[in-house]
Amino acid sequence: MIELEGVPELIDPVMVAAFEGWNDAGDAASTAVAHLEREWKGEVFAALDAEDYYDFQVNRPTVWMDAGVRKITWPTTRLSVVRIGGDKPRDLVLVRGIEPSMRWRSFCNELLGFAHELGVELVVILGALLGDTPHTRPVPISGTTSDADLARRMDLEETKYEGPTGIVGVLQEACAHAGVPAVSLWAAVPHYVSQPPNPKATLALLNRLEDLIDVRIPLGELPEDARAWQVGVDQLAAEDSEVAEYVQSLEEARDTAELPEASGEAIAREFERYLRRRDGGGPGSGPGPGGHATDGGDGPPYLRDSPGERARPPKPPKPETETDTETDGGDSSSEE
Repeated sequence: MIELEGVPELIDPVMVAAFEGWNDAGDAASTAVAHLEREWKGEVFAALDAEDYYDFQVNRPTVWMDAGVRKITWPTTRLSVVRIGGDKPRDLVLVRGIEPSMRWRSFCNELLGFAHELGVELVVILGALLGDTPHTRPVPISGTTSDADLARRMDLEETKYEGPTGIVGVLQEACAHAGVPAVSLWAAVPHYVSQPPNPKATLALLNRLEDLIDVRIPLGELPEDARAWQVGVDQLAAEDSEVAEYVQSLEEARDTAELPEASGEAIAREFERYLRRRDGGGPGSGPGPGGHATDGGDGPPYLRDSPGERARPPKPPKPETETDTETDGGDSSSEE
């Protein structure tokens, strides 16, 4: 029996979840949910029992001092709630934790129990994968769902992936079987610069989430962090001509693949989207604190990041397995 004492009746609630581990390349997804919790001052109202789902030899607890008293923080998954004000207020139920070590079906059922009790209307699960994408281009974000009707209504892809899965894929399917609308948003992180943090990927996820659930997200210093990240990668790569050639090949492949989409209609659509965001005419219009979500540039994607602005990041070994653009990522290529 789930007790939710102290949680007010929610307005049009959406559950947004992210999990550290295999589904979280560059910590981009978990950082996005942490940002929402921090910016909107989320209040934790529940935590899953760590004993039920985690192997403490894999995810170890941490010890810390509180006024001279030693305390232990156990790895777990916590739920918090935030209320978004404005003309159309709504609530977000934020789920942030670590991919569980065991009992995944029970884990998902427990989260769905909370979703049912809170009247959640949509579950959005954030993930990040490793891919052959250049850091000099806008971060690719894919939105997938198992619901054909939802895919049509929200302009998403209907997932066709087959292969190993992580908790993001399992939770999305659990939602589908329970009749709860669910969407996964995936950011592609360059495999050659996969170490966290990756604020550019986090920013791109928040950008897509903002459009999906029609809210305006305060960003604080995240846009500046994303720009600083890219400058830092550029500087680290400047001395390696071999890496420059590799990144150039990724850029050319990306540009060639996107060329059919760069029609006049597509460019106009992206430019209108950019103007709505700049002028506050988009989701949750109004100035709002900290600006609103973009993917870290100063204009729409088709109008920035030209090939002449190439950077040269350090190049660790390429992944041994092929990265699918519909897969989830962590320490290796994975799936959604």
